Amino acid sequence: MSKEMKEKVRHRLKEHSYIFSGERVSEEQLRSTIIRIIDELKNKEHLQIDEANSTKLIEEFIDELLGFGPLKSLLEDKSITEIMVNGPKKVYIEKNGRMTLSGVTFENNQHLLYIIQKMLSPTRRHVDETTPFTDVSLSDGSRVNIIIPPLSLIGPVVTIRKFLKEFGTIDDLVRRDSLSKKMADFLIASINAKLNIIFAGATGSGKTTTLNILSSYIAQDERVITIEDTAELRLNQEHVVSLEAKSGNLEGKGEITIRDLFRNSLRMRPGRIILGEIRSSEALDMLQAMCSGHNGSLAVLHASSPHDVVSRIETMILTSGINISLLAIRSQIASSLNLIVQQEQLADGSRKITHITEVKGLHNDDLTLQDLFSYEIEGIASDGKVRGAWKNHGVVPLFLNRFKKMGVELNEEIFK
Repeated sequence: MSKEMKEKVRHRLKEHSYIFSGERVSEEQLRSTIIRIIDELKNKEHLQIDEANSTKLIEEFIDELLGFGPLKSLLEDKSITEIMVNGPKKVYIEKNGRMTLSGVTFENNQHLLYIIQKMLSPTRRHVDETTPFTDVSLSDGSRVNIIIPPLSLIGPVVTIRKFLKEFGTIDDLVRRDSLSKKMADFLIASINAKLNIIFAGATGSGKTTTLNILSSYIAQDERVITIEDTAELRLNQEHVVSLEAKSGNLEGKGEITIRDLFRNSLRMRPGRIILGEIRSSEALDMLQAMCSGHNGSLAVLHASSPHDVVSRIETMILTSGINISLLAIRSQIASSLNLIVQQEQLADGSRKITHITEVKGLHNDDLTLQDLFSYEIEGIASDGKVRGAWKNHGVVPLFLNRFKKMGVELNEEIFK
């Protein structure tokens, strides 16, 4: 098939603004437009293409414009959890926790940029030389990071974290051996008792998926406000207000930060506040909100351990320019945060909740943490699978009275 014909068709398609307006385009309408363009090119510019190649070209463009071209098959494959496009000729995938090079390629950088434009067209985000990276969500909830030259030296790079529809309830995570049944029952009770919880872990560990699932146990009559840098959370409740931060324009004006949204959310009569990710000085606002009676707050934080969660919160607040002492920060954490749920992706690719940790309080000006449940690795089997066991630490949490006050039944035997 002539590359010249393909590029000319692609160039002519850009003249049809309805295709990139973000509105739903019918396949019939799109097919008709492509056929007309091919016929015009054949007649006016005397470009040669036989019927078989013409049909193939039409189908490829329909895949590109109604889907995402070469990525379509990867996005539709439910066993693939992540797609990493390193320039036009290298597309890696993660499947069953393992990363491999797929056979998918793009024609060139322009072809890849064309698909990127298709991803961005329904959103207010854009990439160009002055703003060479951005984050967006696809319509199915998958998260996309895009970075292009001059920042990327290998061409446009696209990283897609797919939204996993098969995870609907906590039982799905138990079946996947991400946590034990006792841990699942405890976390559901913790949501119902309106504990303040941080879900921590590295990128790709599954913490946002776990938060999404547990948020489904929030009562339907509660007003839930979600605050995110890029909208990713998919809540099932009816009364949900989703807020998304806004980047500044080319002059740097008009930026609305997570912290701005969080402060505003406190005036919106929230029943629950869910922070998509704590990244900066909004950490202090969150702690103060928790202390002032906004219980049941949930948040995500990148951290490698429960102790690292505390250290990161302290660092975020201290480096934000807010005049507050370390002891005051620790006092706020001790008064507001109840649980840290730590999640990891292990060596065999499996994702597990490795710690459910109580924030007990201050002792000699230091924060005291206590594991309630943990996963202890025993070794790696000959087939590469991680062997381990869930451990109950036999500790009854200090906040157990909260369950009784909220009318949440939880047998103390669960901790033994």
